[in-house]
Amino acid sequence: MSRSRIVVGLEIGTSKICAVVGEQRDDGALAIIGIGECPARGVRKAEVVDLETAVQCVHQSVAAAENSAGVEIRSVYAGVSGSHIRSFNNRGIVPVQGEGGEIGEADVESAVRNARAINVPPENAILHSLCQHYYVDGQEGVVNPLGMLGARLAADVHVIHGGRNRTQNLIKCIRSIPPLEVNEVVFNGFAAALAVLGDEQRQQGALVIDMGGGTTDFVIYVGGAIKHSGVIAVGGDHISNDISLGLKIPCSRAERLKVEHGTVALDETMKGKVLSLSGEISIGSNVIFKDHLCQIMELRVEETLELVKRELDKSGVGELLGAGVFLVGGCAHVRGIKDLAADVFGLQAQIGSSQTVMGLTATLDRPEYAAPIGITRFGAIQMGPPKKRETASNLISRTIYGLISKMRMF
Repeated sequence: MSRSRIVVGLEIGTSKICAVVGEQRDDGALAIIGIGECPARGVRKAEVVDLETAVQCVHQSVAAAENSAGVEIRSVYAGVSGSHIRSFNNRGIVPVQGEGGEIGEADVESAVRNARAINVPPENAILHSLCQHYYVDGQEGVVNPLGMLGARLAADVHVIHGGRNRTQNLIKCIRSIPPLEVNEVVFNGFAAALAVLGDEQRQQGALVIDMGGGTTDFVIYVGGAIKHSGVIAVGGDHISNDISLGLKIPCSRAERLKVEHGTVALDETMKGKVLSLSGEISIGSNVIFKDHLCQIMELRVEETLELVKRELDKSGVGELLGAGVFLVGGCAHVRGIKDLAADVFGLQAQIGSSQTVMGLTATLDRPEYAAPIGITRFGAIQMGPPKKRETASNLISRTIYGLISKMRMF
């Protein structure tokens, strides 16, 4: 199989830097063939804060991905997140120019171009302008207006934009490792949704929440299109920090307690149960109560989900999410988070699974890999479907058909 269909997604996250190598099959399916990752350093809240250190981590993860997949990586699609990410919806309206009022490709392109002609703050750059739906003479929800009759065509788009220099710092970090180039950047929340949602779930309506170490990205789909998206500058590191402050223990121990003993599902059996911290340096007592640990975690996670719910309420589409809530990212491993999310949103909630690609192992099909896998899938979509190779039988059939056609002409 040709290696020209290799696509690589790179996520520079707060907790880890991860490169995922995919290969687009002849049938168009994307197969994951390699992965490389390392703990993130020089990154805070999903943004580069120490370029030299971050470059070393990116180099390490890309090299590991090359060894895993057995290919040389020359370019990547890069995921971007951070508190600077913003979004809004816009509409473009144009008169139909097609003969007899028939809508043609030029009319559609004009409407979309009109909708995308948006002035964002000068310090920002547009990351995505995603088409939602069309309107023909006020008729709502038109998916494909080509060939329809009308006098006026409107197109709705969802625009995601972010800080130009902050995005460029991420790109510079990657390009500092020759021969690496950045094909395109993609919002991590959008990428995570590409990994875990199928067509039916996007049509039904779904909320995807990617809770990482420093940020929580979210994307809301309704009727197959993104209606709202954004970033909450809170993540798993804030949970650990709360534990450290609340229990007066080092951050490293707080992280271990969160992973090994933590839950946001409180119950009566926890009362009086203690967790020994013998051998650890701490301020105050070396013994803590499990219910104290879990109360701290529950408060922080619930607050984070409530912040996302505020954004959902602003969008006005909370009643249209038939597929419910999908949780991904490292925080999706927090025990009890699925039930807590269901309570906060009043919707069914589940841990997202990357079912939109092939070649996944049990190790890769974990919520923390949704974003890098989705970035890879975004890259495959941008590359377009592979050209169909003409088999011998197809060539013979086409030749025979050509001969018959010539005979008919005469």
